[in-house]
Formats: sequence, C-alpha cells, structure tokens
Amino acid sequence: MTDMQFFVEQTKALVDKLKSICGIYGLGNDGNEYKIIVQIFLYKFLNDKFAYEIKELEPRLRNAEKWEDEIKKYSDEEYKKLLYRINESSAQLQREHYISHLFNNQNNPEFAKLLDDTLIDIAVKNNDIFAVKTAKGEKIQLFETISNYITDVSERDNFARSLINAVVDFSFEKMFTQKFDFFATIFEYLIKDYNKDGGGKYAEYYTPHSVAEIMAKILVGDDDVRNVTCYDPSAGTGSLLMSLAHAIGEDKCAIYSQDISQKSSTMLRLNLILNNLVSSIANIIKGNTLTNPEHKENNQLKKFDYIVSNPPFKLDFSEYRNELTTQTNSTERFFGGIPKIPPKDLDDMAIYLCFLQHILYSLSTEGKAAVVVPTGFLAASKRSNKIAYNIRKKLIDEKWLKGVVSMPSNIFANTGTNVSVLFIDKVCNSEKVLLVDASNLGTTIKEDDKQKTILSVEEENKIIRVFQNKEEIEDFSTHVSFHEIEKKNYSFSAGQYFEIKTEYIDLTQEQFKSKIDEYNENLTKLYSNSHTLEQKIQKQMELICYEQ
Repeated sequence: MTDMQFFVEQTKALVDKLKSICGIYGLGNDGNEYKIIVQIFLYKFLNDKFAYEIKELEPRLRNAEKWEDEIKKYSDEEYKKLLYRINESSAQLQREHYISHLFNNQNNPEFAKLLDDTLIDIAVKNNDIFAVKTAKGEKIQLFETISNYITDVSERDNFARSLINAVVDFSFEKMFTQKFDFFATIFEYLIKDYNKDGGGKYAEYYTPHSVAEIMAKILVGDDDVRNVTCYDPSAGTGSLLMSLAHAIGEDKCAIYSQDISQKSSTMLRLNLILNNLVSSIANIIKGNTLTNPEHKENNQLKKFDYIVSNPPFKLDFSEYRNELTTQTNSTERFFGGIPKIPPKDLDDMAIYLCFLQHILYSLSTEGKAAVVVPTGFLAASKRSNKIAYNIRKKLIDEKWLKGVVSMPSNIFANTGTNVSVLFIDKVCNSEKVLLVDASNLGTTIKEDDKQKTILSVEEENKIIRVFQNKEEIEDFSTHVSFHEIEKKNYSFSAGQYFEIKTEYIDLTQEQFKSKIDEYNENLTKLYSNSHTLEQKIQKQMELICYEQ
C-alpha cells in the first residue's frame, strides 16, 4: 500500500468514526448529520493546515516535540507577527482555537458550549476569507453551533467530547503535499451519504469523477491557459469546477459559481478549501441563477472563459417562470424560448433548457463550455421540443458545437436518465463536429440497490483520446459536417450518422439455387412443425372439454 492509499484509508476511517458517533447519539441519517460531520472534519483540516503552515515558517515549531507547547512561549506580539506571515488561504487561529486546547479542557463544565463558542469565534474572525455570500448580500459563515442538534441537553457535553477525541490523534499534515486526486477521493467519500436524496433537484448530486475528468480534459486539452475565469451556474458540490481547475492549474484560474441550495454552497466551500482554492470562495453565490444571476461586470452579466455544468434536468419553476420572460435581456438570454407551465406534472418542466441558454449567453466571445444534458435533447423534433430544436439550430448555425459524447446509461447512480455531454467552442476552428457514442462502455455494478455504470481508466482515456485526436472508429465516433447535421433536422445523435454496412457475397447460379432450395426446405419444416403443434393443442383442448 502506497503512502497516499494509506492516508486515504485513514481519512475514510476518520469519517466513519464521526458518523458512528452521530449514530450513537441518535443522529444517524438525521437531516442535520452532514452539518456536524462536515464542520468537525473541516475544523480538523483547518487546524492541521494552520500547524503545517506555521511549521514551514518557524523551524523551532517544526523541530519541537509538541508545537502547541512551544508556541505557548510566544509573546502576544510575536504571535501576531506570525499570523501576519501565514498563507492567506489558511485560517487565522488563536491559541485557544486549537483542537489540543479543547482536548486539554474537555473535563471542564459545559464543554459542548466551549466547542460551539470556539467554532463560532473561528468563523467570525475569518469571515472575510470563508463566508459564502447570498444573492441578497448576506453572509453564510464557516461554522455554526452543533451541540444543539442533540435534543437531550445532558448528553451534549459527552457528544462534544467524543467528537474531539475522535480527531485529536489524527493528522492531515502529511497530506498537504498531495494534489487533486487525493482530495477528490476524500471529498466524494465524505459527502456520498448526503446526496442520495438530491436526485438532481438542485444539482446536489455528485457528478461522477470519471465524467468530470472527461469533460475537463477535453475542454482544456493541451492549451496552456493563464488567468482565466471558470463558471458553473448550477455548481452543486463543485466536482466539475474542481476537475476543470485541476486541468488548467489551480493557480491559473478563478472559480465562479452560483447555486440555489445552501447545502450545495456549503459543500462547494469545503471542496474549495480542500483543493487550495480558498481565494475563490468570495465568488460563491447562494441564489437563483435564472432569476438573479449575480456575477456581473459593468452592469452586464459577466462573460466567462470556461463554463462547466450539470444542471438539474427537470424541476417545477412555475413560480418564477413568467418573471424570466420580463427581464430586460430575456429575448437574448433565452433566445430559444422558455418552457411553458403545463397543466399538471409541474416537476417535469425542462429547466435545463433555461440553464443551457444562460450558459451560451454567459460565454465570452472565445469561450468554451461542457454541459451535461439528457440524451433525448440530441434528436428531439421541432414538434415535440421546439426549444431544444432551436438551441441545437443555434449551435450549428453559429458553428459553436465542437462535439458530443453520449455516456453509458446509469453513469449517474441517482438518476436513470441517459446523459450526453455537449462540447461548445465559440471559436470552433473546424467545419466538422465529432460525435461519440460511448453508451456501450463501462461495467455495471450495484450500489445501494441501484444499478450504476463505472468507466475504467482505459475507457476514460479512450473517450478523451478519440475526441482530442478527432479519431473515427466504427460504431463509436464519426466526423459530421455542419451541413450534414442541418439536413438531419439538427440531430446530434451519433448513431444517425454511422455508416450502415451490407455484406455482399458473389454466388454462382448453382450456389444461388442451392441456397433457395435450402430456405424452402427450412420453411416447409417450420410449417410442418407448427401444423403438428397446432393439432396437438387441439386434441388436448378436446380432451379437457370431454373430462369436464
């Protein structure tokens, strides 16, 4: 086992321990369990990140047997100067904020209150760095009190002690030299039990790592990009943005996002912290992207260099549907139309069509995007789905469509909807579109009583390689001109463009007669057998009637 694998297993064991504690105190599967797990995990992470940073700055702390004891010798002025030197992405912790301080005071009365007060004080003192903004300008701070989730007041101190005891001997410090893959694995494990009920309603479900990797690597390619902006208007937990930032380079891009779900925004903040993208937390907005897109520049919607998104597919947005039609830029932003309010089945309103149009509107003149859509979008007729048709027509008429990858079914465990990924490039230097049908790839497994398809690393690489090299493989990928797509009613379905092959065999007249005789003989036998079977059934029916 490698060091990284060992750290992964140790970290997963820590998460399991925290979940076990919640279960013991009656919070297993409780709606608030994730708040406790995430906050304690994050508290421990920030504590260890702080220790790692100050040890890098101060050899006397690095060489001390217990750095907490050594740092007690610092005067208040020395400590203040040390905080000034620390990396701006690290939390500014006071000595009474350390986990070791809580551990040493766990026998004090009202320990639960001490833990809560510590979390709140850290949040308040670091609000400028870690707070998530809402569309109305409010700030959602990093931590909130957690002991109040235990309804039995007499158990709160014991609960708080159990949480601190679980994390005190664990250390993240050796992991801060690791990169994206490690923290992506940990993040997915940390949140896996808290996205089962999202179902895509607010894009809270976790986009599979394989899909996120494929989207990011195809989108960025071999480009050496710098100082670019990356955006997701329905960010969820941020897995797509993290993959994109990793493909570009975390120090070469700024992340922007918006999501209506506070839970998602909290998870995204955690993801940014784990992936050393703290500077982008200021660009996280909790709010409704369609009615109130918050990222603006010169009083206009901000234009982005890269956009990735897995928007909710269907959702009841009837409450604000008409509001979208009255916005000043509505006809430009929603050029293809806005789904009407149906008389029933409001939850089936195709909200993804609004997000897709918003994405096209939000791309810069040289922007690129990768967007997950239901596979049904690719070939929906003008009569059955005029808005989908209009969007596809726009992508072809403007020559913005770079390609499409249709994914295997059940690639998302939480939805049975087949999905495809649109790759959009506003400066598409090609007269052809690459259509890839990867629906037959992957291995099906059972996860939580649901079917899920897993792509191997080799299959991921095949999709990426074929797309980047513009390879044509029989019944897998094909290059199609914009004109050909127009002739087929703007269909993006790869299967409609695959060549149909017919096998021809040269036969002599004698061979041809022999095959015809063989076919006739087989047909005669089949008819005879069928006739005999019919007689047997008739006799059996007569016998039954006689016995009755």
